[in-house]
Amino acid sequence: MDVRYIAHLARLELTDEEAALFQAQLGQILAYVDQLKQLDVSGIEPTAHAVPRVNVMRADEPRPGLSREEALANAPARTNGLFLVPKIVE
Repeated sequence: MDVRYIAHLARLELTDEEAALFQAQLGQILAYVDQLKQLDVSGIEPTAHAVPRVNVMRADEPRPGLSREEALANAPARTNGLFLVPKIVE
């Protein structure tokens, strides 16, 4: 039984009623996939998305950033122009 095997792989415990329900649903899904296989898609180019996608990111152009003093202005601790953080590795 496919549903029991898949449930075992997913570490799911199913009752007999749940397994029967899911078996019927799986059968319906596979029947629908068989219907889709009958469609003629020979003139359709394979795509990853149903609608065309374009890059929506801005151009990568250098811009001025924060000065060292601006970056360290809210630092709880600093030394020699650097952030001072607690040691976490002995």
